[in-house]
Amino acid sequence: MSIREELISQADAAKKAARKLAKAGTNEKNKALNLIADKLLERKDEILKSNEKDMHQGRENDLSRALLDRLQLTEARIKGMAQGLREVASQDDPIGEVPEMWKRPNGLQIGKIRVPLGVIGIIYEARPNVTVDVAGLCLKSGNTVILRGGSNAFNSNQILTNIIQDGLRESGLPIECVQLISTTDRKAVDILFTLNDYLDVLIPRGGAGLIQKVVNESKVPVIETGVGNCHVYVNKDADLTKAKKITFNAKYSRPAVCNSAESLLVDQEIAEEFLPEMARIFAESNVELRGCERTRKIVPKIKEAVEEDYSAEYLDYIMSVKIVEDYQEAVEHIYKYGTKHSEAIVTENYTTARSFLDDIDAAAVYVNASTRFTDGGEFGLGAETGISTQKLHARGPMGLKELTTTKYIIMGDGQIRE
Repeated sequence: MSIREELISQADAAKKAARKLAKAGTNEKNKALNLIADKLLERKDEILKSNEKDMHQGRENDLSRALLDRLQLTEARIKGMAQGLREVASQDDPIGEVPEMWKRPNGLQIGKIRVPLGVIGIIYEARPNVTVDVAGLCLKSGNTVILRGGSNAFNSNQILTNIIQDGLRESGLPIECVQLISTTDRKAVDILFTLNDYLDVLIPRGGAGLIQKVVNESKVPVIETGVGNCHVYVNKDADLTKAKKITFNAKYSRPAVCNSAESLLVDQEIAEEFLPEMARIFAESNVELRGCERTRKIVPKIKEAVEEDYSAEYLDYIMSVKIVEDYQEAVEHIYKYGTKHSEAIVTENYTTARSFLDDIDAAAVYVNASTRFTDGGEFGLGAETGISTQKLHARGPMGLKELTTTKYIIMGDGQIRE
């Protein structure tokens, strides 16, 4: 069987399973989610063994320490995935919700009801936790899903998908609700782009190259997720102790994820006080800074930043730094280089904070907090399918409601249009 034939077979099975899953009750879906969570914990040793194969291959391929961290599964992370599924199970089921209803003068009752999107394709890179997070959200929202993970995480994704399908089988739901594309051949991605007779939406999760390829080439509708050139702006009225903690966390805690800050902006009035200590903190953790000319006069040891640094999504232990004249220059810099993902200001000035919330066009805008909170779990959604940086249908972390649409329902009693 060719790759195309295999993918069409999977997509057709997903489409048939979607009809059954769309009518599944909340209890049925919650039972499946809790069974999968149980099985993740029961089979953690198998998961860790498979993940170690991927980690070994990753080290052989000289993946950066940031990407290796993204790839790695630990007992704590497996527990986190299981807990995420239980949180999704505990949330209200969006399917069947009627957000609006009204009555027309002719007696027609017109309303909207929330329904699944249908069949979702997810294309993602070396983050095996995405396999579980996405499967859980799709199941609860009544969608079937076809997963195409990165080759770096192939062994991890295989065992996780097997466990998910075992839970589905035991719960009585079709195992075709969650399927993993079994080839690492890149042709599979190109074929997915053409399956608009089967897939209702494609969601890419990964770097800029992957996302733009999907957006530009897919015939299937795409929800564009976030390339994250995120900024922390330390305003002249900042609490500098707070600013150091926020800046360090936003860059260092997990640099290979899209909500990690890539750029630091500092008001000129506080730069001489703030930057030397901030640079020292980063140097102790082997974070490379690349600064503008004014920054390098204050911290001479750091590298010179070039134009490309201010638009880069490093996904690594690297951060660009720029001293700005004032608030307005900071806002203009973010508008020029930002990707509408997550932006943060550190300030104790209420008026400045309110202006930043109004002025910045991004999916998530923070005052005195790290950009690392832009995450479905941290927002109380249980998990996320991705972080949308577009404005149509969904924006920000995509939880259950973002994986649904609505249809009109009209109840009559023999009315005809004159």
